[in-house]
Amino acid sequence: MEMERRRGTLSAPLLLALLCFAGCMQDQIDANKQELSKQRAQLTALQHEVAILKARTRANSYRTVPSKPSACDSAVMRKATLKGGARMAAGQVNTALGYYQDAVAACPASAEAQLNLANIYENMGDRAAALEHYRQAAKASGAQADEESVAKARAALQRLGG
Repeated sequence: MEMERRRGTLSAPLLLALLCFAGCMQDQIDANKQELSKQRAQLTALQHEVAILKARTRANSYRTVPSKPSACDSAVMRKATLKGGARMAAGQVNTALGYYQDAVAACPASAEAQLNLANIYENMGDRAAALEHYRQAAKASGAQADEESVAKARAALQRLGG
């Protein structure tokens, strides 16, 4: 009986120590989870910044001066626009951006091409580039200025204060 009583007294402090240790470990686990969450948010922000920088670099490589201001290869523009839309729907923003840049290179005065490029820049968080292309779409005229694209561009400029 003495032995059983002794075991009971020894196990209570041991049990208490184990509970304290488990509580301390849970605090450490919670702190680690918080730190991991912060690091994931930072990583996401950095990945977004890298995507914008890549897009700007690629956009700068597409700046060309067409032989005629009204020159347009509508077949290339349509094909690039379709591929860009498919890539955007698949969540491949950088690839979609490249196709939309191709569409603008093929038809620089096209309201539709400029609007698509502006939309993707806005989605990527590049407000300055988005505003530039919304302005191009809004001022489109002639055969390359479909009313719907021009109206959407003007609405976006109003919404963004540009």
